[in-house]
Amino acid sequence: MTPLVFLRHGQSTWNQARRFTGWANVPLSPAGQEQARQAARLIRAGGFSFDVCFTSYLQRATDTLQIVLAALDLERSQPPVHMSWRLNERHYGALQGLSRQDVAQQYGHEQVVVWQQHFDIAPPALSPTDARLPGHDPRYASLTDIELPRTETLKDVRTRVLPYWHDVIVPEIKNGQQIFIVAHGNSLRALTTYLDGVAVKDIPRVKRPLTGEPFVYEFDQDAVPRRHYSLRRAPKLHRWLEANLERMHPRSKDHSCVG
Repeated sequence: MTPLVFLRHGQSTWNQARRFTGWANVPLSPAGQEQARQAARLIRAGGFSFDVCFTSYLQRATDTLQIVLAALDLERSQPPVHMSWRLNERHYGALQGLSRQDVAQQYGHEQVVVWQQHFDIAPPALSPTDARLPGHDPRYASLTDIELPRTETLKDVRTRVLPYWHDVIVPEIKNGQQIFIVAHGNSLRALTTYLDGVAVKDIPRVKRPLTGEPFVYEFDQDAVPRRHYSLRRAPKLHRWLEANLERMHPRSKDHSCVG
């Protein structure tokens, strides 16, 4: 079996403030940095090392990856790191940058839940002149107007993630490479619900992974997933992490879904 370790980035400053983040390029909070270090401890305890790594273009994911590699003493002899916009978080459209509370007051809590959980319902789109459009970021200069989102559903995220999965990552699995993917709640949710064969009607019940929680999929030689599990299994480590994150920031245990 070939293992692949997935990790949602540590808590960002906008996660901490409960703001919809999407493609906004924000850093990790101090608690998020500690989550990344704790993830490295769990990965080390599991005996994992990596031949190749994948991440998004967004700072909270790339910083998480670098913290983990440094903690695993892989920073100098660093495995190849491939970055792709296809692993970015879901674009939350006109909600990006707004607080969850403000959005709930404007649209209603039930509507917010619908946008966050359902497979094919998108938040309001950005206008073509909005400064938050990713087309203003030079990192996305090579993308076409069709590829640049103004809003996204989870279905849209899956549509952009899967070609990268099949064309780039699956060949590495078939070559027996040990892989580490650091991405985002929705890009990982889109991918893992595909790997698990979750029916569309059941996707709203599938929660996104917690920030900083590593989990493993094991694949056979044909890149078919055979089992998966979380590395966050040790009760003492779990209690230590929760206690320390709560001390750093009272809301740190709320890994809710604002990107």
